[in-house]
Amino acid sequence: MPRKKQSSQQYTSLLARSNPMSVITEQYRTVRTNLEFMAVDSNINAMIVTSPGPGEGKTMTSANLAVVFAQQDKKVLIVDADMRKPALHLRFRKNNQTGLSNILAGHMGLKETVLESGVPNLDLVTCGPIPPNPSELLGSKAMKDFLIEARETYDLIIFDTPPALAVADSQVLATICDGALLVFRSKHTESGGVQKTVELFEMTHTKILGIVLNDQEKKKSNHYQYMK
Repeated sequence: MPRKKQSSQQYTSLLARSNPMSVITEQYRTVRTNLEFMAVDSNINAMIVTSPGPGEGKTMTSANLAVVFAQQDKKVLIVDADMRKPALHLRFRKNNQTGLSNILAGHMGLKETVLESGVPNLDLVTCGPIPPNPSELLGSKAMKDFLIEARETYDLIIFDTPPALAVADSQVLATICDGALLVFRSKHTESGGVQKTVELFEMTHTKILGIVLNDQEKKKSNHYQYMK
């Protein structure tokens, strides 16, 4: 995605909602189209979005992709699975009093925690209270049961997850999803980090759905690159 100055990160992260005709929003639609081509021969109903490290745009990408898929009349659920540093509730300007951690702890159900995002066809499950054991919760039977229930209701479930090189959470969750979308940031993500992240997901036999390169200068590119 090209670099673009904004006064508010929240505004930038939901540009697909606030400005559906912008060049950047069009690029998210192109990423959506590429993912749909990936799904021609394999059913992609649930995917994680992650990056090697923090500050590379994974939450921004997750949120905007969810919006453009919902704008296509698909019923979409976006879930904040970063139970260490949650951010989706800020992007959608929701409270984070209850959410995924309550579901996985067995205290609440999906229907009790799901929130309207403000975008038609798009629902949101925030992180909820930060638990002491995120990896264990994401790898639990409760997580599998949650995903089974969500698959029955939604055409697409997008999980925003922690950085892949920092903790194992995204790898754990990827094993029960249909693939992973990796987000890198121009002049920020190190080449060694790219290679190591790809290797981590190959070790768990996770299908890498694509790579989004954020924050490229417009003069040096055709606004964005999407590979694989």
